[in-house]
Order: sequence, then C-alpha cells, then structure tokens
Amino acid sequence: MTVLQIDQLSKKIGRKTIVDGLTLTLNKGEILGLLGPNGAGKTTTIRMIVGLMSRTAGRIIINGVDTKTDHAKAMNSIGVIVENPDLYKYLSGYDNLVHFARMSQGVTKQRIKEIIALVGLEHSIHDKVGTYSLGMRQRLGLGIALIHKPSLLLLDEPTNGLDPAGIRELRAHLIHLARQEEVGIMISSHLMSEMEMMCDRVAVLQQGKLIGIRDLSAMAQTDELQVRFEVDRPEAAVQLLQTLTAGLEILRDNDHIVLRIAKTKIPELTQKLMAAGIQIYGVHTLKPSLEDTFLEMTEGDKAR
Repeated sequence: MTVLQIDQLSKKIGRKTIVDGLTLTLNKGEILGLLGPNGAGKTTTIRMIVGLMSRTAGRIIINGVDTKTDHAKAMNSIGVIVENPDLYKYLSGYDNLVHFARMSQGVTKQRIKEIIALVGLEHSIHDKVGTYSLGMRQRLGLGIALIHKPSLLLLDEPTNGLDPAGIRELRAHLIHLARQEEVGIMISSHLMSEMEMMCDRVAVLQQGKLIGIRDLSAMAQTDELQVRFEVDRPEAAVQLLQTLTAGLEILRDNDHIVLRIAKTKIPELTQKLMAAGIQIYGVHTLKPSLEDTFLEMTEGDKAR
C-alpha cells in the first residue's frame, strides 16, 4: 500500500531551483531515506510535503488524498519532526504528551500509555523535559509525532546532536515502528552509515534532483564482491588472474591484488593461484557499501 506519492515536485526561489521534478513513492511499513549533502533539497522536500513551504509545481498524495485539494484530511495521516522537536521544557514529558494529544481527536489515556512504552520513557515521563537528555527529548518528540496513529512519519535529520547510544536507540525505535506498527517512514540525512543500517531504500538527491534510488536489501544480497588477495608474487598473480577472469579490471597495491568477482569464483581462483606456486597469505572480501554506490552515482552525475 502506497502511503506517499510525490509526482514532479519542484520548488524555485527566484532563478534558483531548490527541488527539481522529484518523483518517488513510499510504501506502508517501509523506511525510505533521502540522502544527499547539505543543500540537496531534502529539508525543502519534507517542508513542502507537510505544507510548511509552498511548491512551485507537482503533486503530493498521502493515502490517496491530494494535499492541494484536501490538505487537512491529508495532514491527519502525518507525524513529523523537522529539525529538533518543539517541547515545553517547564512541563513534564507526560504533560507534553497530553497537551499535544488534545490537538487530535480520539486520543485516549491508553494511547498515551502505549506511546510512553513505545519510546521507552516509562521511568522519566513525569520528570520535567528541561532535565531530559537530547536523546530523551528526541524520543519524546517521536512519541508526540505518533500520538494520533499516523500512517506516515517524516523526520528531518533526527540524529543531529545525538551520541552513538542515542542514535542506536532512535534507530531501533524507527525500525520497530516500520516493522511492527507498519508506519511508512521518510527520513532525511547525510549520514550514510545510519541510512545503510536503517533504510529499506535510499533516494539520492543532488542539487535538487533525484539521481537514483537504491534498494538496500538487494545490495545486501548481491553475489558480487570486491576480493583482495595478499600474495608473495603479485606480478605473477596479476598475469594469471587476467587470463582466468577474461579481462576483468585487476588492481595491484604492493602485495595485494584487488578485483570484483562472484563469491562462487573465490575457491577456484585461490586453488589455481596456489597450483601455480603463488603463496596466498590472505583473502579478504567486501560487499559494495552505500558509500561506494553514493559516490559512484554522484560522481557520474557531476561528470554529465
């Protein structure tokens, strides 16, 4: 089920194009990352989705509702945190939840209790928010965004300022929301390591344009690996591997030979190197990372 559909979304300010014809979809129970450097258009996209910024062109449809024709109905399905959550520091976490719950219809005390457990604030919910750590405030903000049971959650750079433990906690909560609560989550970030651990798909933005979408589950299952052989006679190893791999690119780094091959080819090549009298001191493998893919996509885009 598609919870968010964006079609040819654009934003121009004067002669400057901030977002240029962005088209993508987000499904129920999926975490989609918007990845790109500062100025790529990530925050602008999220602001246009929730109506904090006008659009120049394009359509935004949330759960089948066009945000232009029925904005209020579409917004009922959204929870959002843009930058840091706005909280009342002089109130307790519980009173903050109650305050924001009153803005939506049908939020019960039971729902508030469920949210407190969901974001892991049972032991501090009655403390004043001014005493909370940044990670605790982020979790409370997440709870407020979820209080009305949205089917779509939008988060703009939610890990900013968090320490490693806080980032790990937030990541676990978001994955739980997607898998167990079936919330569709769009999250913007420039932290590739976090995107790789959290997202199902990543949309790469550069200078306002979508330059590609990568399915991270498909990347994880790829059979092709970068393999590095550490050998005693690198020149002889390169010559033999060139013959065995029919012209694949082979790189030499001192005593290391690097090439990209299918995992199933590693035993065969290892045996043939040893049969040729080449001593092998190590075989190291590395799957393509999101960083490799991102750099490949963005460098290619710059070249054009």
